[in-house]
Amino acid sequence: MNEDAFLERKTLSILEVLQEAGKPLGARAVSRELSRKGLDLNERTVRYHLLHLDARGYTRLVGRSGRVLTEKGAREVEGALAVERLGFVNARIDDLAWRTDYDLRTGKGRVVVNITFFPQEQEPRAMEAMRGAFRAGLCLSDLVQRSGPGGRIGRLEVPSGMVGWATLCSVTLNAVFLRHGIPVESTFGGLLEMQDGRPRRFTEIISYSGSTLDPIEIFIKGKMTGVHAAAETGNGRICASFRQIPASARERAAEILEEMKTARMGGLVVLGKPGQPCLEIPCPKDRVGLVVAGGLNPPAAAEELGVDTYSRAMADLVDYSLLVPFSKVRP
Repeated sequence: MNEDAFLERKTLSILEVLQEAGKPLGARAVSRELSRKGLDLNERTVRYHLLHLDARGYTRLVGRSGRVLTEKGAREVEGALAVERLGFVNARIDDLAWRTDYDLRTGKGRVVVNITFFPQEQEPRAMEAMRGAFRAGLCLSDLVQRSGPGGRIGRLEVPSGMVGWATLCSVTLNAVFLRHGIPVESTFGGLLEMQDGRPRRFTEIISYSGSTLDPIEIFIKGKMTGVHAAAETGNGRICASFRQIPASARERAAEILEEMKTARMGGLVVLGKPGQPCLEIPCPKDRVGLVVAGGLNPPAAAEELGVDTYSRAMADLVDYSLLVPFSKVRP
């Protein structure tokens, strides 16, 4: 990597840290977050780069609190070095699965969640739409966290006039398997056709390794889902992901899936057989296919019914104790 590219990588990493934080950060905090990502820049060097980012209009100083990303800076993060970000989704999945410390035996620890924001006045309609998807089991779990305007879910603050909902992300399954010694290979996200209430086949797929965006977010905003129809009639298209595990781990995986039901993680999961196609997706003889319904399916149902949704898949880690069954939420 030449010097110019290295400088660009460092400045982009600083912008990404500010974007993920969602609040003003000082040079010391940015340096600490960069270190967690494997990039060692001391506080003085970070401050130097931040001054140049200010001059380019990518960051803005907010009093003594630190700096925030400007709109121009946010566009730069999204568009810069797109080729380098190929495989970003896979890397994000592996990182979150590793950092998740939820213990299935004790019921304690952090799990991975998706986060969706709704306009406050549209929440009753959103909840009605989500209720059907949860009732039909079109996700891994019915556990949620709700927070009103100004509240927080993980590290994200709920904007004024909005409500925030966290739904359990299917990456939590990867984490649980990993803690039990079962490696999980995440292959793609797709649209899963439901027929008479049963999963039939994938009709659209996007490989995690070839995308810079989460496929589930793409399908939802592309108006390609039919979660509400699947919940009401048993026929429709929902979001799901395809994974593979070693064939030798299948029996233990089946036991873990049963244990997960006691933690309200017994939603739509399909475990294939060694070397056999799983919902028409081929698997090598030493692998087993695993299909998991997406945690953003309930918000997708709301989107289909005209609710303005702003969803982020694999948004953050939250403590399992903060989650409650959807049926018990009283706004």
